[in-house]
Amino acid sequence: MYQESELVRIAKRENNSKRSYLVVNPLQGKHMAADPGAALALFRALADTVKQSCQGKRTLVIGFAETATAIGAAVAVELGAYYLQTTREHIEGAGYLYFSEEHSHASQQKLVKNQLDEVMPSIDRVLFAEDELTTGKTILNLVNLMQREYPGRTEYAAASLLNGMDDAARAVYQSRGIGIYYLAGINHASYEMKLQQYSQKGDYISWMPGRQSLEADSGAGEKGAQEFEIRGWMDARQLVSAAAYEKACEKLCQEIHRMLQEKLSGRVLVLGTEEFMYPALLAAQSLSGPGVKTWFHATTRSPIAVFREPCYPLHIRHELPGIYDKNRRTFVYDTGSYDAAVIITDSHSREREGMDALVRAVSGGTENVYTIWWK
Repeated sequence: MYQESELVRIAKRENNSKRSYLVVNPLQGKHMAADPGAALALFRALADTVKQSCQGKRTLVIGFAETATAIGAAVAVELGAYYLQTTREHIEGAGYLYFSEEHSHASQQKLVKNQLDEVMPSIDRVLFAEDELTTGKTILNLVNLMQREYPGRTEYAAASLLNGMDDAARAVYQSRGIGIYYLAGINHASYEMKLQQYSQKGDYISWMPGRQSLEADSGAGEKGAQEFEIRGWMDARQLVSAAAYEKACEKLCQEIHRMLQEKLSGRVLVLGTEEFMYPALLAAQSLSGPGVKTWFHATTRSPIAVFREPCYPLHIRHELPGIYDKNRRTFVYDTGSYDAAVIITDSHSREREGMDALVRAVSGGTENVYTIWWK
């Protein structure tokens, strides 16, 4: 089983009065590049903790955006469940359940309810999938909302890679009949203190219009990229059968492999974008093979401080216009040096600023960059 030391690195949140630190998981493939096989093994191990309790029950897995979207999808696939991720994006024609996410830089979350209205009467169990549970309040907020919206005998449970809930928080869940499952218990008591050892400011590079830093102005990353569009997009921001979603993702991976297998060799970075993680993670695994070693990573809306100390998890921060919305900031950390990079997104925005900036950020240490738009 996994230990806290394998799954926890402490980083400093930027300008967040709710909590000064962020737990960064080096195996998850969100803020730090990770081996895709290790990430998927981690998520499947979490699914194994809940399999027995879900047997014979019609289950809906809900993954929390943005960091737990791949976790939730992988767990849902293993359980043969329905899957739905929370979102901060606008979904055309959708109705929403709105709730608050504790500790987040962007606390307002929402769940698309259109298809949920149809299936909830037949759901026996709702399983919330997270990377970390600290107080459990976010999930309680959503449980309260769903129980009001869909009264009945549905069971609720939470599965997370990490759990730092104290006895009082656990007692609340027990009193409500909400099951708790996790891979590693953690203790937050020392996390704030750990941040005090870092003082050497890392590198901050901005690719925002009108705010380019000296590094960005120097011409780094002007190599450009080859672009491809692949049809067959399935959006897990609206309820899906996990089996059907997996099949759509596999078709995407097969097409990417067909397009790029002759172009890739050596070290290859595969990047997902914000909430769009699971399909890109599967693609990273499928592209790995003889002569090709892949890492998986993703952009994020989380502003995190970076420091130069080697023991600190993040050292270089690229600030970018959003690919889904050019008017918001997104970030990618420690893009590194690779022989090639593959950026995969499901953005349907016609704005170019975000992708162009991401390509430039990645190109600083990578000769060949390919972008895949899943349409």
